[in-house]
Amino acid sequence: MEDALLINRLQFAFTIMFHYLFPQLTMGLALLIVLMKGAFLKTGNEQYNAAARFWGKIFAVNFALGVVTGIPMEFQFGTNWARFSTFAGGVIGQTLAMEGMFAFFLESSFLGLFLFGEKLLGPKGHFAAAFAVFAGSWISGYFIVATNAWMQNPIAYTVAADGSVHLNDFWGLLLNPWLLWQYTHTMIGSVITAAFVVCAVGAYYMLSGKHTDQGVVFLRFGVPAGLIATILVAFPTGDAHARMVAEKQPVTFAAMEGLFETKEGAELVFIGQPDMEKLTIDNPLHIPKLLSFLTHYRWEAEIHGLTEFDRSLWPTNIPLLYYSYHVMVGLGTIFIAIMIASFILLKRNLLQSTRWLLWVLMLAFPFPYIANTAGWMTAELGRQPWLVYGLMRTVDGTSTTVSAGNSLFTLLGFAGMYFVLGTLFILLMLRRINTGPASG
Repeated sequence: MEDALLINRLQFAFTIMFHYLFPQLTMGLALLIVLMKGAFLKTGNEQYNAAARFWGKIFAVNFALGVVTGIPMEFQFGTNWARFSTFAGGVIGQTLAMEGMFAFFLESSFLGLFLFGEKLLGPKGHFAAAFAVFAGSWISGYFIVATNAWMQNPIAYTVAADGSVHLNDFWGLLLNPWLLWQYTHTMIGSVITAAFVVCAVGAYYMLSGKHTDQGVVFLRFGVPAGLIATILVAFPTGDAHARMVAEKQPVTFAAMEGLFETKEGAELVFIGQPDMEKLTIDNPLHIPKLLSFLTHYRWEAEIHGLTEFDRSLWPTNIPLLYYSYHVMVGLGTIFIAIMIASFILLKRNLLQSTRWLLWVLMLAFPFPYIANTAGWMTAELGRQPWLVYGLMRTVDGTSTTVSAGNSLFTLLGFAGMYFVLGTLFILLMLRRINTGPASG
């Protein structure tokens, strides 16, 4: 049973991490495409329109791969996690169904119009189609994050006679206090990914000396969007979400921060390695009292350490949780520095000729993917050992009839299939980028 649980968790983790590589770009890119189309409507500059068409094609390929890799995840609720579905389906079925019926339908329908209906719709209609795609993708994200937010902070439910939970307040589910900050933090993270990808292609064009006019356009959209998003993802969204974790899941917060003992005036650890035998942080680099201030706005505020909680409530992999959180925060800080430098030089019309920073922008595009993945690992590892926080443990959510061998077989199958899909995707993207926007 324990082997089956481990492999089921690995399979879901693998499929969802691979899947999220695609929507995190499409959700952010949808916003940038709207901005490009809006700039075209305002100025009549055909370069902006060409840029929107180019990124619309990139969006379409990402969207297709997101759909293909997203379907197996929902099937896993019924195959690998049947007891969880029986327990929580009366709640999470609402948001998952609305995502598919409303948001996905809106996004996919208008994506077709955006890609193939420009002449038919005209400039304003084409802008409206782009906006509808953006709205659909962000509404879709809202329903998906609402599902996860309920698992993190379950509210608006009643327990039935058979032990399952059912929704008793529709708006309570959609206005979960946890949801506000988790959703905004997630969506702004997707804008960071899109901004860095747009900047990377723009930097590549400038460095290679081809499609340089479009390279400048990409930098003019990508850098300001990246600067705003990297700041907002740290404050207020990241800060407020961390304080929500401290309030609702104090044991998770202590593990994220590597705080083992309860302290008044707790330090903020930047670098260090958790020692689970001695329950200490080795080689710490920290600022005294800063964690207390950031959490409660008081330098001497008390922060509860892990040893204050029963070990059965501790996250099951504290070192991985700790490192995931610190990778996310560390990369986010680096992103701010890169975008500030880029924005200053862009305003001075020097970015296009500053080759070292163009190289940084071109090579930095994988790191928002890493940061967003680390952020979701933090959320999911932090909730352990619970599937639904405080209501259902992960060990109780698997399907009793699915063996470890069955799960391992399908995990290997997914790995092989996703390797092929990933290779195809990379080849398509390279071809599209090398062809350039002019023919888009």
